[in-house]
Amino acid sequence: MEGVGGGSAAASVSQWQHEMWKVYQFYLDKTTPHPVLRWIASSILVVLYFLRVFYLKGFYVVTYGVGIYLLNLLIGFLSPLVDPETEPSDGPLLPTKGSDEFKPFIRRLPEFKFWYAVTKAFCIAFLMTFFSIFDVPVFWPILLVYWFVLFVLTMKRQILHMVKYRYVPFTVGKQRYGGNKIYGSSGTSQR
Repeated sequence: MEGVGGGSAAASVSQWQHEMWKVYQFYLDKTTPHPVLRWIASSILVVLYFLRVFYLKGFYVVTYGVGIYLLNLLIGFLSPLVDPETEPSDGPLLPTKGSDEFKPFIRRLPEFKFWYAVTKAFCIAFLMTFFSIFDVPVFWPILLVYWFVLFVLTMKRQILHMVKYRYVPFTVGKQRYGGNKIYGSSGTSQR
């Protein structure tokens, strides 16, 4: 009889986990159309994390690990989905001349997944600051200098790649077209 009761308890825990995941996914999906609010909330989390690290004067290895992870995410965010260097094709995938057909820039790591990974990384790092086992004593200026060297070298390579294949990973606002409007002397449209 113990097996029957244990199976029922495991099923109810599994059902509860599934219900909690559905609620979590519901609220996560609700944040999708609000990128500015998402990034503001994540920025607040980042500031709280750095204030905690500054106050505790420790957890520099955790911060360094988060920094390396963020650098890796940034590379994916700035890279095209199909890299012309690594995936040869019959023709150019990115337009290289003004006369080429317009092809929108598609990121290897979309903005939402980038935001989600950044936020999750800082949540995990924040939780790690509550456990002294992760507070490894190190000379933090060396880690900081090493991270800046990695950042500069990586971004230099990424910018050279962007220049070589002539793509810009950022779009500012929505592009608007004037169309075939006919304007009168007063400047108003007359159709």
